[in-house]
Amino acid sequence: VLNFCVVPSTVPPKEVPRTTQKFNTNAQQTGTKLLALDGDDTSDSRTKMAPNLQSDEYYAILGCPRNADENALKKAYRKLAVKWHPDKNPDNEEAKANFQKISEAYAVLSDPKKRQMYDQYGKEGADMAEQGGAGGFPGGFHGHGGFPGGGFSHGGMRPGEAEAFFASIFGGAGGDPFGFGGGGRGGFSNISFGGPGGFGGMPGGGMHHHSGGFGGMPQQRQQQRRPKAKTWSLIPDGTEVTIQNLVNKASLNGDRGVIQDYNDSNGRYVVKLEDSEQTISLKPANILQHAKCRIQGLEQSPEFNNADGRIIGWSAQNERYNVYIPSKNRVVSLRPTNVILKDNTVAKVVGLVSKPELNNKFGTIKAWNRDTNKYDVQLSMQQIIRVKVENMCIC
Repeated sequence: VLNFCVVPSTVPPKEVPRTTQKFNTNAQQTGTKLLALDGDDTSDSRTKMAPNLQSDEYYAILGCPRNADENALKKAYRKLAVKWHPDKNPDNEEAKANFQKISEAYAVLSDPKKRQMYDQYGKEGADMAEQGGAGGFPGGFHGHGGFPGGGFSHGGMRPGEAEAFFASIFGGAGGDPFGFGGGGRGGFSNISFGGPGGFGGMPGGGMHHHSGGFGGMPQQRQQQRRPKAKTWSLIPDGTEVTIQNLVNKASLNGDRGVIQDYNDSNGRYVVKLEDSEQTISLKPANILQHAKCRIQGLEQSPEFNNADGRIIGWSAQNERYNVYIPSKNRVVSLRPTNVILKDNTVAKVVGLVSKPELNNKFGTIKAWNRDTNKYDVQLSMQQIIRVKVENMCIC
């Protein structure tokens, strides 16, 4: 048995480097900052501290200074956790690793004793503080800091630890934990169904659960804008979205925001980023709507049929939506044929063979016919088409 002690006078404090990131911005009449992505920009830049997931330092990982208070740390952790949570990033090993890393960082910095030891002696000091005892949460996991076995597993926090830790803080009991409106404490589970006939026939066998949760975020208040002419091809202002598929600014993929406007001149949406005054200009292909939907057509799990849900992710690899179901407190992976988009959702026409000229056009879903499993979609004042459910997509 080895006994450890810490001698403050012989171990120098550990320096934690700050990290910075520059953003290109254009001044707008509204006073906010506009960044046009995947385009040519000539503008001023401003420097701010940003999360650095390549770092091993906990403050740098969260993008917070060493003197950040608990509220600032929690806010930074919540935003990163929403961005990188495995349920929003199916089939993404990088997201899983990042989620574990930021959870480990916040678990230490949110515990006053561990944070003090970390500030003085680094990770070794935080580990020694953990060995001093933990209780209250099963297996020694206590509140924001303890983990089973008296410390982190070899190589950092395990996936189950990260998700259990997150659920203990931002679990989704009550309300929609994936929406901007917030969720209460308590965990939820993610479910993937394998085999023919199960939730769209996800590859693999059996049913898998893993606990997790999303913290709520404040709803952005939209400023009153000039009335717009009615159009059926544009996603409405105020729609909550997730940024996706950016190449030039890939670090923003997974961030969330609210549509504020549409620019006819360049065919881009103006999106105000969550917890920020910055707005960015995005192509339609670079946003995923948090669209409301209803589940139907499940044979082996009919108890989920007719349940309302919200789309929170899309797996291009498996061509499935990840849908959160508030009434079941579950996330399920579903084929588009099992996901009925609600009336007035703006979606894109895809995969039409008889009229390929309509593919990639956007329209507003006016109604769903249960008997034919088709939508009536309005493309313009004069044109309404009827297409199969699988021929309309928000991805």
